[in-house]
Amino acid sequence: MMVPLLGVAVPAAAAADVLQVRSGTLLQVGDGNRNYEVELACIQVEPEQQQAAQAWLRQQLPRRTAVNLRPLGQQQGRLQARVRRIGSSGELDAGLIAAGLAEQATAAPEGCPV
Repeated sequence: MMVPLLGVAVPAAAAADVLQVRSGTLLQVGDGNRNYEVELACIQVEPEQQQAAQAWLRQQLPRRTAVNLRPLGQQQGRLQARVRRIGSSGELDAGLIAAGLAEQATAAPEGCPV
């Protein structure tokens, strides 16, 4: 399955490198000649937890960390995906929830754990 993103098709399971952690749920990633924003699809982070969630993600994802993306859709020009470090068995959304920095999104797209 290919997920179109801003006119570019992204494979259903794609590898990319993290270029920047922009917030507690938003990553800037690159693969080849493209870079784009990826929103962690299955969680929501309360405003008072944003800074701590962003710090947690930065610790887990230093610049150029390879990640696996499982696209679930797009919203406002951003790819919504489940994201996992290559070589790790856990999804980042589950890690943020386990750390007490996020909760399951109330309007999560299909493909998120219940």
